[in-house]
Amino acid sequence: MRWNLSPRRLLAGYVVGIFPMADDDGNVHWLAPDPRAIIDLDAFKVSRSLRTLIRRDLFEIRINSTFADVISACADRPDGTWISPQIRDAYTELHRLGFAHSVEAWKNGALAGGLYGVAIGGAFFGESMFHRVTGASKVAMVHLVERMRQRGMTLLDVQFMTKHLASFGAVEIARRDYQRRLCEAVRRPCTFVEDAGSLTVGENLPEHLEP
Repeated sequence: MRWNLSPRRLLAGYVVGIFPMADDDGNVHWLAPDPRAIIDLDAFKVSRSLRTLIRRDLFEIRINSTFADVISACADRPDGTWISPQIRDAYTELHRLGFAHSVEAWKNGALAGGLYGVAIGGAFFGESMFHRVTGASKVAMVHLVERMRQRGMTLLDVQFMTKHLASFGAVEIARRDYQRRLCEAVRRPCTFVEDAGSLTVGENLPEHLEP
């Protein structure tokens, strides 16, 4: 089923704890994992090798300089992807409106890796990451967490647990706990960037998500 992925519908989904993913046929499904994987910013882990890599200062970090290239790179996976053309277009529009953001690691003038996600209030919903140079996406993740801390954000939602995310300190929490943290986070008066979109929770958002 092809859902209407308007910016308002996407934001409404995130506020109530659901997000879209596409299957191999391009059909979009709304998901609400239970348990949910998050990274507690106070318990974020940076390995010794990653600290050494950061000190080498190999990468230049940029924010939102090439969002379209980041989401395209995240979708370019030989084993398939949940980022369908419809998903890519929807998040590119969300980026244009100031809600979706990319954190990019550049090396020698080329995009080496990065990640993208959606920011609402004090919550950042991480969607996907990629690397072309070893360690690039990890360095981008460290900068994401630093930016969130600096701006008073409190919830880093990474959706599903993976071994890679576990190395950063990701944990799984029950849906009830996630919903409580989400409710508190999206109401915080935070901005990921100076020109980020603004959203009053509940204002002009649909109560039910329909196709």
